[in-house]
Amino acid sequence: MATRRLPAAAAAVLLLVVFAGGAAADDASSDDDAGVPPSPGCSNKFQLVKVKNWVNGTEGTTVVGLSARFGASVPRDIHEAQKTFAVLANPLDCCSNLTSKLTNYIAIAQRGECAFTAKAKIAQAGGAAGLLVINDNEELYKMVCSDNDTSINVTIPVVMIPQSAGKKMKGLLDHGARLEVQLYSPNRPVVDFSACFLWIMAIGTIVCASLWNEFVACEQVDERYNQLTRKDGPNSGTGNREDKEIFEISAKGAIVFIIVASVFLLLLFYFMSSWFVWLLIVLFCIGGIEGMHVCLVTLLTRIFKDCGQKTIQFPFFGEVLTLSVVIIPFCTIFAILWAVYRHASFAWIGQDILGICLMITVLQMARLPNIRVASALLSAAFVYDVFWVFISPLIFHESVMIAVARGDNSGEAIPMLLRIPRFFDPWGGYDMIGFGDIIFPGLLVAFSYRFDRASKRGLLNGYFLWLTVGYTVGLFLTYVALFLMDGHGQPALLYLVPCTLGLIVILGWLRGEHHDLWNYGRSQTENLIDEP
Repeated sequence: MATRRLPAAAAAVLLLVVFAGGAAADDASSDDDAGVPPSPGCSNKFQLVKVKNWVNGTEGTTVVGLSARFGASVPRDIHEAQKTFAVLANPLDCCSNLTSKLTNYIAIAQRGECAFTAKAKIAQAGGAAGLLVINDNEELYKMVCSDNDTSINVTIPVVMIPQSAGKKMKGLLDHGARLEVQLYSPNRPVVDFSACFLWIMAIGTIVCASLWNEFVACEQVDERYNQLTRKDGPNSGTGNREDKEIFEISAKGAIVFIIVASVFLLLLFYFMSSWFVWLLIVLFCIGGIEGMHVCLVTLLTRIFKDCGQKTIQFPFFGEVLTLSVVIIPFCTIFAILWAVYRHASFAWIGQDILGICLMITVLQMARLPNIRVASALLSAAFVYDVFWVFISPLIFHESVMIAVARGDNSGEAIPMLLRIPRFFDPWGGYDMIGFGDIIFPGLLVAFSYRFDRASKRGLLNGYFLWLTVGYTVGLFLTYVALFLMDGHGQPALLYLVPCTLGLIVILGWLRGEHHDLWNYGRSQTENLIDEP
């Protein structure tokens, strides 16, 4: 029986086109002072602020705001923060003399009509203990001083909150509710353990995919062709029943892929809507089902040899493994449950399982023939990642890659990434890494393993170990940059490509093997091919 994997390959390619990379932290940034000149009384560092609130004594949902460039700083420790009643400013814009009593209250005002500093001065003159400014959208706008504000003496904290949270507070106060708020800004932990776990997951996926064929699927080196092919043996578990379809990437195909990926990313950026995201979710589920099915069938037939021998006849499908008939419904139910509960706090587990299975399967099906093609693919991916994360804001006024990854325009998140909650971070959020940041370097790492095995190299004098170390270092540098940039999304391939492609090129040159690596497999066809 031949196992058809073309649908999974097509789904995987579409998923990669959607989102090829970008390590990110799913939260708001607190450090973006560029272009804001400091002045006396207006030199504070922007800080995220937690706004805890109680309605008639019952605790509500904590709101995240952003402090102003001016005013007093809020406490770091929640135990140092005071619970204070909040009232609406009257007039609500807080731009003229107030008629409402603000003494020892937190004033809530609407953005607009006058400068932020003017609102703060009026609220302070009225005796307010602080000021919450309701923005006119969901973004946290940075409140800075105007050019005319040469010296500012604001001694109360001023915090901007999103429009939805502000409207809710205003509605409660309009209906006579008693609203208490508490403002504080806790420090982030120095070590992000969730990022460490995500780091291990990414490395483990690549290592597992590289070793999968030999140690799980029992694929061995065929010395006649100097590359890995299927060898049937007593331990194979599946005998002749599985013919793998291998897609060898070409240099031309690599460049075309990156161009198509850029076009598709732009389409997502401009036209992303709930139905478009649902289409991507369906594609992710299809790819995840196939990936999980392939992984489970391979593992179970490896452990239970007899499972790979039993087949049944199906109309239109022909001879099918009995094990597949059992596994596919399980995988389908798993993917459907993830889609239904994708907004739940535990949904990241199912998303990561489906994603890892999909990536392992893709790394078995798509292969780099040599370093020449690897250089074309990874160099193009490098430029793609850096452009759409760092340079695109200069053209589109925001990072296209990060906007698409977060689903900013639709409320839904793109599922083509691994993510894990920041369990020990008081600000919450997720650490994320795109599939492309694993698959693109993973193709090169998997090639290095095949090259080592075909040329009978040991662990130390081969390339696989050193490229794995290089990927580990590159991903570590990515998260160091993420930490130093206070959570701003990073183009991971900016660090991963030099640490993998650059490393194998340098090692090959030092060992005098660059020509072998560059031309390896050139006797084979250089177009995308299916190998029996």
